[in-house]
This record gives sequence, structure tokens and C-alpha cells, in this order.
Amino acid sequence: MPSANVYDMDGQVVRQEELDPYVFGAPVNVGLLHQVVTSQLVNRRQGNADTKTRAEVSGGNKKPYRQKGTGRARQGSTRAPHFRGGGTVFGPQPHAYERKVPRKMRRLAIRAALSDKAANGRILLMDEISFETPRTRDMEELLANLPLERHVLLLMPEYNKNVILSARNIHRVKLGNVDSTNVVELLKYDHLLMPVATVRRLVKMFGEAADDALQMKRHPQVVYRRQARRAAIEAQRAANAAAAASTASAASTAPASKTAGKAEKAEKAEKTEAKPKATTSATSTKAAKETSEAPESAETKAPRATRSTRTAKTEKAATDETPTTETTEAKSSERSTRGKSRSQEE
Repeated sequence: MPSANVYDMDGQVVRQEELDPYVFGAPVNVGLLHQVVTSQLVNRRQGNADTKTRAEVSGGNKKPYRQKGTGRARQGSTRAPHFRGGGTVFGPQPHAYERKVPRKMRRLAIRAALSDKAANGRILLMDEISFETPRTRDMEELLANLPLERHVLLLMPEYNKNVILSARNIHRVKLGNVDSTNVVELLKYDHLLMPVATVRRLVKMFGEAADDALQMKRHPQVVYRRQARRAAIEAQRAANAAAAASTASAASTAPASKTAGKAEKAEKAEKTEAKPKATTSATSTKAAKETSEAPESAETKAPRATRSTRTAKTEKAATDETPTTETTEAKSSERSTRGKSRSQEE
């Protein structure tokens, strides 16, 4: 974003003013600037230079001497180009030197010149340039307080008599009005000094809205497409700005959330450590109470438990040793069948 410093009447920097990127941030086309400058300088010529040919010079209507017999070269008039007082050959004649440049090129060249000044830090702004009375010394003091070198172009937004009278005797100051802004003066002078109101006038004259208004008369569809493209670019910029703001806010809140999470984890750990201690203490007290209240009952219950386990073991062993009736019958039937089969074989 191009910007320029704003000074007060004492030469102190008050603030930094952002400039319109369409007017003060345009690309600098050197070829275009050369074409516009040459056309502007050529158009200043009147083209009225004129010389007289031998037909336009007065006199010379008589043959100076006879054709033969003199020994000299034949001549028909004393107004021939090689005679003194004769006509001029191939001399300048009145003609137009005008060279037309399209309006778009002229406007683009002015934006390029302003952009070149802004890029090199050659634009100085002031809130207001005014004097109570016209005085050249006051203007000299103002210029001495500002960081200026050599020639200065002072563009005023409107007619100011005191400023004009105060600066007209200073040879390095060129006064101009914003309505007469041209490329030659912008490139000729080293610095551009103007109030902030002049910047607003320049944006109004050479900004996007002014170009759209001029283009709307002949090519409205081009303007509509251009406006839609600008709206899309602005929407994308807004979305990018919102995303950047959200990421910045998330990054700023992340440390706080981390510290809060650590505090919560510490509290939970303390609680979990306190719970086992309480449970162990409760169980130990309960066990002590039970042991203190009924030691005898536990001793009397122990022999009963041993007796019951012994009887269960003996019963199991008896069941394993005594076979059931079904198993005995099956064995006897197998034996009888084996004996029959042997007897038959014999």
C-alpha cells in the first residue's frame, strides 16, 4: 500500500497517510511516459514558421541579361535561390505538429508519474497550506523546514491568493492547480508538495470510479465485468483477513487453554491420590474393628471348616472306589460274550 508523510507548517511529521493504490500504485511504463511527454511538448508548437520561395519573393520579373554572348551562365531571374535576396529552398512551411494520444494512455501516464513519485518518496503532504498575509519569507521558511531538494511542484486544490503571491518569486517553486495536472510537470520537478485535499481531488479525477464512469458511456459490459472481478477480489481479501484473524485468536488462546488443562489435570491427579489413601484408611479401620470385636468366633469356625473339607474328601474317594451297578453289569455281559465266542471256536 503506497503512503506518504503528512507534515505541519513547522516541518514536523504528523502522521502517515495511505494513498490510493489505483492512482499512486500503478505500474510505471517508461515507453508510455515517453510517448505522452513527446506528444505534449510537440503540441505546444504553433507550427507557423514560414519562408518564401522564389515564387513568393518580390521582384525578379526581368531576365538580368541576355541568354548568349556575355560569357556568363544563363539566368532567368535574380530571385533564384543562389542569388542574394532570392528565395529559400526546402525552408520551413506552416504545418501542424499535433500528435494525438488516446485518453486512456494520457490518464495511465499521469497515474504512472504519480506512482513513480510515491515509490521514490517524493510526495510530501500537508493538512493545509495557508498564510495570513502574502509573504515570500514565510514560504521560504516553510520550504526550509521540509525535506526538499531543488525544484518543487506545489499543487493546490483551489485558488489561494496568499499562497500564490508568497511563492511566485521563488524560482525553484512551480505553482499549479490540480485541474491542470500533466505528465511533463510531474516528471520535471523533483518533489511534489500538496495538501491532503489535493490527493482526494486526484483520486476523484483519476480513480477507478472516474474510469468506470468514462468507460460506461461506450462499453458498459466491460465495466460490469471489471466491477464483478473487483468484488470477487475484495471478497477473497476479506475471507483471507478473517482466516488470519481466526488463526491469530486461536494462537493467542492456545497458551491459556494449555495452562487451564494442566491445572485441571493437576487437580484430578490430586483427587485420585487422595481417594486411595481414604479407602485404605477406611479398610484398615474396618478390619481392626472386626478383629477386635470377634476373635473367638473366628477360632471356633476354623475347626468346622477343616472337618467339612475332610468329610468331602472321604466321600469323593468312596465314590471313586465303589463302582456303580451299571458298570458291573456291563462288564459281566462282556465276559459272557467272550466265553461264548471261545467255546464256538473250539
